[in-house]
Amino acid sequence: MSRTIHLDAPSVGRLEKKYLAKAIDSGYISSIGPFVRDFEERFASYLDVRMAVSTQSGTAALHMALCGLGIGKGDEVIVPSLTFIATVNPVLYVGAKPVFVDVDPHTWNMDPGSVAKKVNKKTRAIIPVHLYGNPCDMDGIMRIARKYGLRVIEDATESLGAKHSNRHTGTIGDLGCFSFNGNKIMTTGGGGMVTGNDEKVLRRIKFLVNQAREDGGGYYHPEVGFNYRMTNIEAAIGLAQLSRLESFLGKKSMFRDIYTDGLGKVPGIEFQAEIRKASSSHWLTCAKFKSGAIASRVQTELKAMSIATRRLFMPLTKLPPYESMASGSFSNSEDIYEKGLCLPSSILNSGSDIRRVCRAIKEALGET
Repeated sequence: MSRTIHLDAPSVGRLEKKYLAKAIDSGYISSIGPFVRDFEERFASYLDVRMAVSTQSGTAALHMALCGLGIGKGDEVIVPSLTFIATVNPVLYVGAKPVFVDVDPHTWNMDPGSVAKKVNKKTRAIIPVHLYGNPCDMDGIMRIARKYGLRVIEDATESLGAKHSNRHTGTIGDLGCFSFNGNKIMTTGGGGMVTGNDEKVLRRIKFLVNQAREDGGGYYHPEVGFNYRMTNIEAAIGLAQLSRLESFLGKKSMFRDIYTDGLGKVPGIEFQAEIRKASSSHWLTCAKFKSGAIASRVQTELKAMSIATRRLFMPLTKLPPYESMASGSFSNSEDIYEKGLCLPSSILNSGSDIRRVCRAIKEALGET
C-alpha cells in the first residue's frame, strides 16, 4: 500500500507530551491553571498586541468578539460568501444579520468594492476572512471601515503567521480571532483566541467567557455569560506548538513553492493569488481546475493513491440557513467552489510527498 499523504493532520510529538505531563502533574487540568495565562501572554507577544484572551474554539472567539464590540439585534455585519460556516453562525448567535458579498476571483477573499456597496445605516461591522491563510486586502477594508465608522473583526482562524504590510493578520482590525482546531497551523486539540489592543474590550471578553463571573471569589454573576474558557491542558499543548510555529510555517511555504513550481505552468490550473504587501501562511494550498468535473476526477484518482484532498467550502449563500438571506450575484464564489480542490498541506508530509502529488495530478490531467 502507498504511503498516505495527509491533507491537514497535525504534528504532535515529544514536546507536546512533555508539556501535557507538566499540566497533569500540576493538578491543573481544567480552565484554571498557569499555562492558560502563559499561553495568552506568549501569543499576544508573538502577534505584538497588548492582549489575547483564550477561548474554547475559533467559533467562540468570533462570538465573543461580536459580543465584546456590542454587536446585536438590528445590526448588520458584512461577511464573505466563500468561507466556513463558523464565520457567520456567531452573527446569528448575537441576533444580528449577516450581509453577504462575493469574493475576488483571484485572491478568493472579500472584495472591498463589493463591501462598500453593501454598507447602509444598519451596518455595524465587517468580518474579513483570510481564506486558507491568504490575507485580505486590509487596506481597502480598513478605509471603508474608517469612512463609515464600522468595526472590523478579522477571521484569522486559518491565517496564523500570515502578514499584511508587515503586520500579522488578526492585528489590523479592532479584534482578531484564531482557531487551534486539530487541522489548523498549530493546535491545542480545540480552542481559539481573541486578540487586539483595546484592553477594555478584551477584559470584557475575558469576563464573558468565564460565565460573567466577577473577580474576587464567590459566585456573583451580574449578567449572562458563557462557558468558553480554554483548559490548562489545551494551553499546555498550545505553548509547545507555539514554540514550533515558525518551523510549521516554513514547511507550509515550502509546500506551496513545490506546488507552484510543479503545477504552475500546467494549463487549466490556477492557484489562490496573494495581494501586494501580503504573505500567506499557506494553511492549505488549493488549486482551481478548468471544470468541476476535472476537479472531481483528480480527487478520485488521488484518493486511489492514498493522497487526501477535499473540496473547497461551499458558498454559504447556497446553504439552507443562509440561502434566503442572499441578495445579488455570488458567481465568483460559486465558480471557485465548483472547480477548487484543497491539496495535501499537512506538515506530516515531506517535500518528496508533495512532489509525488504534483506528478499524480499531472498524470490525472494527461500532462506527463
